[in-house]
Parts: sequence; C-alpha cells; structure tokens
Amino acid sequence: MTQPVRIPADVDREDTVLGNLTARQLLILAATGIVLYGIWSLSRDFVPVPVFLIVAIPVGGAAALLALGRRDGVSLDRLVLAAVRQRMTPRYRVAAPEGVQPAPQWLDQRASGSDQQSAAVSPAPLRLPAQGVTETGVVDLGADGVAAIGVCSTVNFALRTSAEQGSLVGAFGRYLHSLTAPVQVLVRAERLDLSAQISELRERAPALPHPALETAAREHADYLDQLGDQSDLLRRQVLLVLREPLGFNARSDGAEIVTPLTAMARRKRSRHQQAGTGGQATRRAAEARLMRRLTEAVELLGPIGIVVTPLDAGQATAILAAACNPDSLIPPSSALAGAGEVITTVAATPENWPAASSHPPGQSPSTSRQKVATAEEGWEESYGGWEPT
Repeated sequence: MTQPVRIPADVDREDTVLGNLTARQLLILAATGIVLYGIWSLSRDFVPVPVFLIVAIPVGGAAALLALGRRDGVSLDRLVLAAVRQRMTPRYRVAAPEGVQPAPQWLDQRASGSDQQSAAVSPAPLRLPAQGVTETGVVDLGADGVAAIGVCSTVNFALRTSAEQGSLVGAFGRYLHSLTAPVQVLVRAERLDLSAQISELRERAPALPHPALETAAREHADYLDQLGDQSDLLRRQVLLVLREPLGFNARSDGAEIVTPLTAMARRKRSRHQQAGTGGQATRRAAEARLMRRLTEAVELLGPIGIVVTPLDAGQATAILAAACNPDSLIPPSSALAGAGEVITTVAATPENWPAASSHPPGQSPSTSRQKVATAEEGWEESYGGWEPT
C-alpha cells in the first residue's frame, strides 16, 4: 500500500547526512575536530591541558559558528568565502576584453600631477558572463550556453473577476509546466524621461482646434515638466529571460541538482565541445531550441494578454549596458554606435563651420581653429577637414 510522501516547500534545501547536519557542515566540523585532535596528540607530552583548551575552544567555537550559523538564508562559511574572494579581486575594473592598455605618456603625466592617488589605481579587465550578442539578439554566455531576452506587457490582475483571475492563473500555470530549461522573470526599474512627450505637447498645442484645448495641452506640459523637476520618475519593465544550456547531457525536466563538481565538469565538457569541430553546430542547435522556446512563450502567454516582444541585437545590448551601468549620463540605446563601429561625419569646411556662438567669447572662429590645430601634434587644418600629416 502506497503512502503519501511530504515534499518540503524549499526544494533547494540541502539534504541532511547525520541528524540535522548537511554534508558541508559535517565536513567543516569533522575537519576541525581531526586537526585539533592531531595537534593535541603531538603536543600533549609538553603542553598542559588547560593551555591547549585555551587555544582549542575558540577554534572549535569559530568552526561551529561557521558551520551552523546563517545570515539571510546563507551559511556563514559561504559568506566568509565570498568576503575573501571580494577582498582579493581588483577594485577597479574596466571594459577591456583585449586587455588593459597603458595610458599615453602625456595623459599619465597630467593625471599623476593632479591626483596623487591615480598612481595606486591598477585597473583589471572586467569579465562579464555575457560574451557577446549575435545578430539575432541571442546573448552568448560562453560555456553556460545562450540566452534570449523578451519584453513582456503587464496585465491588471486586481481588476479582474474571480473567474478571469482563475483563467489567468491556469494559463500561466500551463506555460510554467511547459518549461524545460531555466527561465527568469526580471522586473527592473529605470528612469523615465518625459522630455520627448513635453516637447511634442508644446509643438502640437497651437494646431489644436480650440483655444481651451491648447491651454490644457500647455498646462499639462508644464505639469509634466514640474513633476520631473520635483521627483525622480521611474518606470518598470518586465523582461523574460530564457536560457538554454549547450547540448551536453542536459536534463530536459529541469530537475537536475547542480553541485560545484557537476558545474566544473559542465564547463570542462563545454570547453572541449567548443574547441572541437562540433562546437559551432552545438551552439547553433542550442540557439534553435532557444528560439523555439521563445516562440512557445509568445503563443502561450498571448491569449492571457501578455505580449512578449523579442529583442534584437541592438535592444539586447542596450538592456545589458543599462543593467551594468544604471546611472549613466547617456542612456543606453540601440541607436548608439558600438565599440568597434566607425563613426563618420561631414568634413569641416568654411561653409559648415560652427557659428560664432560655438567658440569662446572674445575669440574669432579662426582663433579657435588655430588653438584646436595646435592642441594635437601631427595634425593640420585644411579646407577638406582635418588630415594627418
């Protein structure tokens, strides 16, 4: 006769080995006990017991605190390892996949003369999980597989009736049951810029058919402008991130428990597959599975009013840049040029040279051009623009 088995709600909870101790806790306590016993065996002939206990009790208490203590759901030994790792890693990281290049001599001299602390700064290359974005918008995670990002619209759940809420929950549950790989629902907040809407209101206000409508449009534009000055406007964006591992013995039911040993084995097998002839084929197969899952998400979430819009390469790059640097003065956009793109401009001629308002007061445009020309050695001015000598 079968009996029901209770499954704990916390499925990520570690299994206990001895009593309420997990394998990690038991290993820390056993290793500390063996080391203390070995030291006692070697020193008991010439070290009194009280003196040994003065040293052993604090060490044993610290080991028990690391093994049994927890903070915010994380064991103290993991927190200590994370603190040591953070302390040993470089503090200054720059986006330089090709390596940190030395600064020019003239810039180094000027920086060292103005700031004495600049000599102590030693930047290191910033290593991100995302190694690149393909033309189709797929994020390359290296040995961890590939990922795709989609923007989701929202549904007002509170204003629905009980029957409609049950239908929404059932439809969303069907999508969750269809998952075969990790999925992340990310709700991020970003700054809201209303300058475009304010400018559009003020430009189109004179064309409205009634003076009262024009007055209302201008007042609404002034209200939005005042609202942006008095408070920080934020908007929420819901992202659906689908991740697909490479094709090395991946469990399709998503029930695999990943341990450090299995993670290291995964990375090692992934490197071998990428180095072999089938590396590109494996990655293309993972991208195909990812696109199929993204299409299924669009089809399953569409009937309940959630519109999933896949991001292209430029939009996905802008999302990643905004997540890495949320306080940037220039908001990331797909219209901005990439790091490897060549920016071309119209050649500077006397006809299209900037007006007198662009140069410092009391100087003519010719004086400003001469100062710019002498700022960099090896460059001279001509009517066709700036040309290297």
